[in-house]
Amino acid sequence: MVNTGKSKAVLFPKVVRLLKITGENIRLARRRRHWTTESLAERAGIARGTLVAIEKGSSSVSMGHYASVLFALGVAEDLSLLAADDPEGRQLQDIETLAGSREDS
Repeated sequence: MVNTGKSKAVLFPKVVRLLKITGENIRLARRRRHWTTESLAERAGIARGTLVAIEKGSSSVSMGHYASVLFALGVAEDLSLLAADDPEGRQLQDIETLAGSREDS
């Protein structure tokens, strides 16, 4: 076996579910447009098999391919929503800010 230098990501079950939901959403968006897998794959510049894997929520497909499909569907703006809401990060920042203000007192 040849080591290609690529490692497979270890995914938590919740991430696997989220990928499946994303794939289902992409499939539904394609069907609402009455597009075949062949036509969407062509519009996205990817192989039909890659699109099928995306619609199944495969973690082995690059995020770039997911982005190409979203762009072809006209919903690429959805990507800007990833990590946009970061309540945990804000809470950590608030704690740090409060700790800094106590030192200033």
